[in-house]
Amino acid sequence: MGFLGKKTLASACALIVPALVLSLFALRSRESVSSETGGGPPVAAGPPLTEKPAENPIPVKAVAAWKGDFVVKLNSLGEAFAENKAVLRSLVPGVVRNLFVEEGQSVKAGDPIMDIDDTEYRLRLERQEAVRLKALSELLLEKGFGKPGAEPGRPFPEDVSRSKEEFERALALYQKGLIPREDLEDARGRHERAVIAAGAKREEIMASSKGLTQAEAEVEIARLEVDKTRTRAPFAGIVTNVRVSAREHVSAFQEICTVVDPGRIRLLAKVLESDIGKIAPGGSVDLRFSAFPEETFRGIVRSLGPLIDPADRTCSVYIDVDNSSGKIKPGMHAEVETVAEVYRRTLLVPQQAVLVRGGRTMLFVVEDGTAKWRYVKIGHENEKTAEVLEGLGPGELVITEGHFALAHDARVRVIR
Repeated sequence: MGFLGKKTLASACALIVPALVLSLFALRSRESVSSETGGGPPVAAGPPLTEKPAENPIPVKAVAAWKGDFVVKLNSLGEAFAENKAVLRSLVPGVVRNLFVEEGQSVKAGDPIMDIDDTEYRLRLERQEAVRLKALSELLLEKGFGKPGAEPGRPFPEDVSRSKEEFERALALYQKGLIPREDLEDARGRHERAVIAAGAKREEIMASSKGLTQAEAEVEIARLEVDKTRTRAPFAGIVTNVRVSAREHVSAFQEICTVVDPGRIRLLAKVLESDIGKIAPGGSVDLRFSAFPEETFRGIVRSLGPLIDPADRTCSVYIDVDNSSGKIKPGMHAEVETVAEVYRRTLLVPQQAVLVRGGRTMLFVVEDGTAKWRYVKIGHENEKTAEVLEGLGPGELVITEGHFALAHDARVRVIR
């Protein structure tokens, strides 16, 4: 082969080799595209493909379902009032001589509250005493210097004993409803006439005829009026609503002040008619007053009202509260929580674990690092806890936070 032929061959080789390289590169590119898109099996093995990075687990909070007692509670509103509260009034008219108390003052039982000028009342008492002494003197004179041979009182004759027995028998029959009242009064009249005729009440009759009995009654009335000029505290407590002042003229039954015993507080709550059968006297309740939102007070059910309010179909419940601290004031409002029923050893989960999707109740449980939803049947529930009747077992981890946007089989990581 000549020089020209060798050159031509070299030129041809120079052109063919790059073409083969380009063809081989294009073929491998097609194989790579075919493998990624699923277009068919690769013709020849290529370099390893890069894997998609793993999905990061979603952080959630979870607790284990547990067996416990589920307590059904009734909630209502109540208002505190003082069990011992007395509005004191003037029992007689007159001018206030002394006012011993002021607003907010503490008093003990029997402490003086107010004095009315008693001059007029004492003079009236002295006058009645004089009348009584006059009548007594006349009676004593007649008894001591009576006519000679005056017949003394005789002992009870037989007819008095018989009339007494008849009266007592009639009284017993009347109390049993066997005779009318007219028959009882007839027996009483016969007995009284027999006693008077026998002389057993001779001195009483003489005293009455001389006016002594009436005079003694008038003295007692006058003495009571003198006593009424001083008003006293009926029990220990705090004075409030003082309505009078010294030297003021007051009328009979005019309001003076109010005494309240803050240590004995009672609460009035309203419970629905349908729930009243779940409450019994002696049961304990928890009370939370708006003035002390972080503190729970304990109360005891004292009694239930005898009537149902037709307006709202509720029954009154009276609750005793220990107020030795003095924090609770009459008129304060409180939330009342009463234990109504207790279900023993039921399966419980936190209320925030329960979701509703598609109208069905469900929750998420953690299984091998993934979230699995479970349809469950819920029984009793309150704002904190729910009772699970079907679909869950004790000890299973239920998700309580981070589960609102979860999907089934999502990878999760339980955090504290």
